[in-house]
Amino acid sequence: MQHSVDETTRSKRQEFYDRLKPHDLAPLWEVMKGMLPPEPSSKALPHRWRYQDIRPLVIESGSLLTAEEAERRVLVLENPAFPGQSRATSTLYAGIQVIMPGETAPAHRHTPSALRFMLEGEGAYTAVGGERTKMSFGDFVITPAWAYHDHGNEGSDPAVWLDGLDVPMIAFFEAVFREDYNDDRQEIMRPEGDSLARFGSGLLPLSGGSRYGLTTPIFNYPYERTREALYKASRGEAVDPHLGTTLRYANPMDGGWTMPTMSAWVTLIPRDMETARIRSTDGIIMCIAEGSGTITVGDKVLDFSPRDVIAVPGWKWRSFKASEDCVVFCFSDRVAQEKLGYFCEDRARP
Repeated sequence: MQHSVDETTRSKRQEFYDRLKPHDLAPLWEVMKGMLPPEPSSKALPHRWRYQDIRPLVIESGSLLTAEEAERRVLVLENPAFPGQSRATSTLYAGIQVIMPGETAPAHRHTPSALRFMLEGEGAYTAVGGERTKMSFGDFVITPAWAYHDHGNEGSDPAVWLDGLDVPMIAFFEAVFREDYNDDRQEIMRPEGDSLARFGSGLLPLSGGSRYGLTTPIFNYPYERTREALYKASRGEAVDPHLGTTLRYANPMDGGWTMPTMSAWVTLIPRDMETARIRSTDGIIMCIAEGSGTITVGDKVLDFSPRDVIAVPGWKWRSFKASEDCVVFCFSDRVAQEKLGYFCEDRARP
């Protein structure tokens, strides 16, 4: 309801507001509508980073400085709405990391959680908490918060992957910090594949839980298994008109999301399918594992090819149109929103 205010009243109110400022006070009624809008409004912009454009620059960075010098040789994916802020969405960081043959990215740990989605190269590995795992195309690899980790490349070609971290979210709580290991590589104390054997085969140890608190004890979800499950699931029941066939990566300890602050899932959209519009409050980062097509985000239409990365702001309508079978890896802040009780999703009629 609009209220008419005469000039004398307006002047008296302004004089009152001016007297509030020295006391570090402000009138809520003047800012409430901005604080509580009628619907969510993300500051992030829809954006696509073409891998064919990024790759030459990523590889070039490998000749400019060593992995040891850089500590992490990464090109940050900056959302155009947040220049210089190292944000791909409002709450998530993303970057493209390269490890050249024979290199080691030194061991360290930090409070932000991290994930990797492998894009290319053979012979790469990551070590987490005293266990190594090889990294192959499409693998979803997790670095739990405050777990020591280092990366290396024992192959003959550059190894490149997508990094995702919750740094902006943790920075909001002013809780970001790190610690270096006492050597470039951590001591390996368990055989490769130990975590997957113990927790990723439909079996669990009789006693003991995750070594990493709220994070899954599995830190590599191999793409070969993921892809097989996705295609078999697509033949088992009707495809969701909004989501295609979508499976989420799960923590075997409780069946929940794999990480406490970042949700991750993978979607198969069959050739020629156009999904119905859907929107949700989480900001999503997508990486195209396979296929090509277009995604409409709000009023923006973006074409995509394999390994492209796409930022989808929260509460923007989105839909896919697949030119061929598309496999899409996604991660977002959904799990954090769910725990805080305000995640919301809206689906348009097909």
